[in-house]
Amino acid sequence: MLKKISNIGDCGITCDFGDEVNKKTNKEVIKLFNFIQTSVNNKKIKGILNYTPSYNKLIINFELGKIKSKEIIEFIKGSDYSKTALSEKNKIVEIPICYDEEFALDIKRLEEKTKLSFKEIVNEHLNTDFFVYMIGFVPGQPFLGDLNKSLYHDRLDTPRVKIKKGSVGIVEKFCTIYTFESPGGWNIIGKTPLDLFNINKKNTSVLSPGDTVKFKSITKKDLSSFKNE
Repeated sequence: MLKKISNIGDCGITCDFGDEVNKKTNKEVIKLFNFIQTSVNNKKIKGILNYTPSYNKLIINFELGKIKSKEIIEFIKGSDYSKTALSEKNKIVEIPICYDEEFALDIKRLEEKTKLSFKEIVNEHLNTDFFVYMIGFVPGQPFLGDLNKSLYHDRLDTPRVKIKKGSVGIVEKFCTIYTFESPGGWNIIGKTPLDLFNINKKNTSVLSPGDTVKFKSITKKDLSSFKNE
């Protein structure tokens, strides 16, 4: 349920669904996202530039010369979007991952924290059906939940300046895949050769919010010989 709508700067508002991070809350965010998208496409509201969903919030950016935040807020509050359909195209995507120690940079740290062996950590990760909560931070980067509590761990005390593209990391209940080389403080447990974002394709991102991800273990040799289609 939508808790509140607030202004963020002159040309943006945030629709806040509360502090909880779970599938139920996220689906409410996506319902509003779909409603705004449909309203923009059907020209029921003007001046909307962008609308970005996260775990439990939707940020809407608009062109100040064409519409005011008050009008958008009144439009949302005056609409019943609760019956907005969620996509039926959500898919299950299998993602290859190599857990070789060359790529599992933080496996020792995780073993010490969780009191689990390398094999137990890998098995727990492989046996999780991950829900795609959102795509963001950098293009195509997915934020996946929900890890078993046995693997929960905080971010690194000092983030790395560079994490290689394809690195798979975990923090608390979440898992992510770095689609570009970038800084980061997640616990790195492996690497995937799969390109999750390609600007030259019609569907630039392999994953979308609402999808399900299953990881499949591959060898270092499989990793080096993998070819993206």
